[in-house]
Amino acid sequence: MVRVFTGGPVFVGDGSILENVQVHVEEGRISKIVDAGHSKPRNAEVVPLDGCFLLPGLIDCHVHLCMDAGPDPLGTLSSEAAALTAIKAAKFAEKTLMSGVTAVRDMGGRGGVDLVVRDAIRSGRIPGPRIMASAQLICMTGGHGWQVGRQADGPAEVMRAVREQILAGADLVKLMATGGVMTPGVEPGSEQFSQEELRAGILEAHKAGKKTATHAQGTQGIKNALLAGIDSIEHGIYLDDECLELMLKRSVPLIPTMSALFHIERKGLEAGIPEFAVDKTLRVKPFFLESMRMAREAGVSVAMGTDAGTPFNSHGRNLEELLFMVESGFSEEEALLSATGVAAGVLGLQEDMGTIAPGRQADLLLVEGNPLQDIGLLLNQENIRMIIQKGRVVKG
Repeated sequence: MVRVFTGGPVFVGDGSILENVQVHVEEGRISKIVDAGHSKPRNAEVVPLDGCFLLPGLIDCHVHLCMDAGPDPLGTLSSEAAALTAIKAAKFAEKTLMSGVTAVRDMGGRGGVDLVVRDAIRSGRIPGPRIMASAQLICMTGGHGWQVGRQADGPAEVMRAVREQILAGADLVKLMATGGVMTPGVEPGSEQFSQEELRAGILEAHKAGKKTATHAQGTQGIKNALLAGIDSIEHGIYLDDECLELMLKRSVPLIPTMSALFHIERKGLEAGIPEFAVDKTLRVKPFFLESMRMAREAGVSVAMGTDAGTPFNSHGRNLEELLFMVESGFSEEEALLSATGVAAGVLGLQEDMGTIAPGRQADLLLVEGNPLQDIGLLLNQENIRMIIQKGRVVKG
């Protein structure tokens, strides 16, 4: 059967908008885009776009489906049974999809749960977004995320840790270049893996055709990762001009994950978030906002990522990140591009998703109203009238 979306506007995901067109979906893919007056296939299902925008399915480049967004999700994850983690992760995946997010990068799981959930979604056993999973994050001994990470020291051990994740079935590799907010006893601005350790892990991943990403908040750690050949910078709290120059020169995108800090700040100690996490959040936030301004003005590629699963940063509320971006100075168009064409490039799937074009997988959203004028429309799931994944209606 052919499904035809007709009218407009259509947000393509590459900076352009189409009006008065037909978008044809057939066998899970966009088969063609033609003028609205073009004849339609016999027996086609016609979906008028009256009063609605057609968008590509949105992409979240940084989630943790194994983390439950409670006050201390790392503590919970490190202590609960793996079977319970799997049940929760499956539910979180479904909530994510029903928010309009049709693809994610999972940036650190536990016990292979993220890989199992990914495969269950791919096989059609459970609903959820397409997942690119990193398996265990790789950190130095006692480094950020050690509670659930694969601890490694020295280039040889980092190489071994990377090989283990690839053997387990990871789609990408995540390395921890600096400290962070959610681990007690580490400083967000501190270096952790050395440039030599990062280079060894990155080369090993690239040998296997896998992209790499790094948790990198402090300035020197960001530079170490960039000089070592990293493919994306997550968080980027303490950027400087040299960091930005390297990112531009090497075409390395930034995934800010504003939601993580904003929710910790808003909920605070009263909600049960550990004191060390609240204190570090309040300390780093001004530097984080300044780094986002610098990155935007410098023209660094910015992709949406939420860090969903961190305290009160709920799965299924992923699109709050777009509102935080707009409130921090990004335009609505920049925010939407960060979750479509730009994000698809971060996943390495730009030829398959992120834009509405012939040959792309038919992941589509039908949104009532104009999100280019009010990005907050996307936060009300009633405004998302239809969600299409691989050409199949999952909502609407």
